[in-house]
Amino acid sequence: MVLGCGRSGTSILGELFDGLGPYEYRSEPPFHEIMAADFSRPRAFKVPRESEAWPATPGLSFPLDAFLARAPDAKVFWIVRHPLDAICSLRVGIAKDWGHHPRPPDWRDWLTRPLLARCAHHWSYLNTQSFAQVEPVAHLLRFERMIAEPMTFAREVCKAVGLDPATAAAHLRRWAARVQDTNSAAFVEAQTSRGYSRPDHATRVARWRENLSADEVAAVWPLVEAAAARFGYPRPAA
Repeated sequence: MVLGCGRSGTSILGELFDGLGPYEYRSEPPFHEIMAADFSRPRAFKVPRESEAWPATPGLSFPLDAFLARAPDAKVFWIVRHPLDAICSLRVGIAKDWGHHPRPPDWRDWLTRPLLARCAHHWSYLNTQSFAQVEPVAHLLRFERMIAEPMTFAREVCKAVGLDPATAAAHLRRWAARVQDTNSAAFVEAQTSRGYSRPDHATRVARWRENLSADEVAAVWPLVEAAAARFGYPRPAA
């Protein structure tokens, strides 16, 4: 199960499993379809959609206990990205009726706030309340390391799920070629991320330096500071 705040690498991480050995991968399926799935073969899912029949654990889009009861050996991955970079990338989806899920329970109260503040609130909620729900069972991954060392990152994910990376070397090479800080002929964005992209930055890591003014950073940092410190992201230098 691949989880994390939107625009933090969940889609490209999920697509690592698409064609990886015996895995069948689905992005954002309704949770009731996960519960009805045949688990006689390995499956991977990214951020399930809410299902009315399965009330979600607060902070998540699905009931974690029910999933772990259905798949007790499942590995749960949580990927985190620098809050300022994630805020920049969240703008498109949050501007469209708070299109990233799960939404904070008070999201409607934030609709009159500036867009960047809404994005900051979303990141903070997901990486505080939501992460707290899965922290005891989750493998914590970092967007920045995925970008810096994609092949090493991919091998480590394989080992975490019990697959020998050598048996999937060609697939891992293809996936790693897609994971880049700057675009090139080899770059292929994750399928479900394409509608959320903005061509307003040259790099993915530290893109906030291209997108945010000093005043904007000063305005949003207090909203993410506590969660940022928890994950080791320091207040950026002016």
